[in-house]
Amino acid sequence: MLTDKYPNFSRQKVLILVYVPWLLAVITQLDPVVSYFVAWLGSFYIFYLTLFSRVKFIPHDLPLNKQVMRPIVLIQLIFAGFMCTTSIFYFMDHMGYEYFNKVSFLPFRVNEQTYFIAKCQRMSLLAHAALVTGIIVQIKQFPIIKHKLNLNLDFFLIWLCVICYLLGGAASRISSISQFSYGLINISITCSALVFVRGIVQRKRGYIIFGGGLFVFNFLASTLTGYKESIILNVIIISFLLYPYYKKIILTLALPTIYILLYILPTFASIVRSQSWSGQKTAEEARKEAFNTLLTNNAPVIDETNWGFLTNRLSEISMFTKFVKHIPAERDYYGLEIFKNSILAIIPRFLWPNKFITETVSMQRVYEARVANRGSTVSAKTRPVVDGYVSAGLIGVFISIFLYGWLTQWLCNKAEEWFGGYELGCIVMFNAIFQNLWRGNNFEFLFNNIFYGYIAMYAIFWVLKRSNTITELDVYKDTADNSSV
Repeated sequence: MLTDKYPNFSRQKVLILVYVPWLLAVITQLDPVVSYFVAWLGSFYIFYLTLFSRVKFIPHDLPLNKQVMRPIVLIQLIFAGFMCTTSIFYFMDHMGYEYFNKVSFLPFRVNEQTYFIAKCQRMSLLAHAALVTGIIVQIKQFPIIKHKLNLNLDFFLIWLCVICYLLGGAASRISSISQFSYGLINISITCSALVFVRGIVQRKRGYIIFGGGLFVFNFLASTLTGYKESIILNVIIISFLLYPYYKKIILTLALPTIYILLYILPTFASIVRSQSWSGQKTAEEARKEAFNTLLTNNAPVIDETNWGFLTNRLSEISMFTKFVKHIPAERDYYGLEIFKNSILAIIPRFLWPNKFITETVSMQRVYEARVANRGSTVSAKTRPVVDGYVSAGLIGVFISIFLYGWLTQWLCNKAEEWFGGYELGCIVMFNAIFQNLWRGNNFEFLFNNIFYGYIAMYAIFWVLKRSNTITELDVYKDTADNSSV
């Protein structure tokens, strides 16, 4: 359980200790199996160090269990969790295991691929350490709030939910501004979930019906898409919002929920996608068929589908190893090429009609490394740690992910500063608009998301300030002692 029993006042202690497991993994690299497991377990050590230990460095305005939507908790658990911990399935498959049962009759022998997997895991661990370093460098232990909301928060959330949903729907129909629709829709979804949770806590039936109804409607709609991510995101949002008030219940349900998401959901999404996308059935019929498959307990189908998902889709270390084999042995590092393309991708198409297609440019390095065939329809875009590596190797991994963590926390600080604190600033604005930062994307799309996300957040702040919904405090609120400075 998350705790903040021990106060902390020094960044240096935790920032030194987070690199210990990476150094141990490097020392043991001559034995790739040992090195892999040292690196894999090292991420759990970093989770403990930054969230549970005496030397953790967090803001002190709230108990840790009431600030779980801040980057040091939410983004670290999701980003580093996917990047570092999910590789265990691929590695166990490499060693001849399936669901941790030995299926290969041949004894395992270390080979070249084993060394590449261990190397990629070490770089992922370094990226994890760099991420928390960037976040911690930007953390303000006593956040300063520069504005306040002049309306009742619950009342405002309801109106914000409705307005952002309508604006998001309208923006999605206009190609030149369609990218803003995602952030607006996410704000609406987050508002509905927060209203639902606040209704439960305050025992207000109207809030429960309004927030819960909209959230359930959106959740059911996400089951028709064929995408696992949309369902998982909804589960994450409601779980993290409920955690501060129902810690024991959420922790008790955590393991069975993870089991469902990792074992059952891939098969469910695969059936919906294969049947509805091809036009064989409507989305509703495909969803019903998926439920029937799961209810009949068709274990062989589920096992086969999900082991492939766990080894090659949930974890992206297989892709990472292909890039490490390709660069720099077959091709030199990209240097600033990806960075330059990412900056150019920000330019609106109406200002540059002949601008390259971002998807096409970002997929070129995937094809060059033979991660995917040019004739295939798969979109195997890289993640930040891979783009950091292909740009400048180990130093590229450290610099890019450090900046990722630094910028993530800076954006969260700015959202709280503009929107009056943690609930509206961090939970709603930051996590909704910058939801892509939870797991990351390739640099070209990531730069675009951050740039236009910041514009969207500022535009909302400007409208609220001009309408006096939010006003600037005469003196800034010091959250250390709830007084003014």
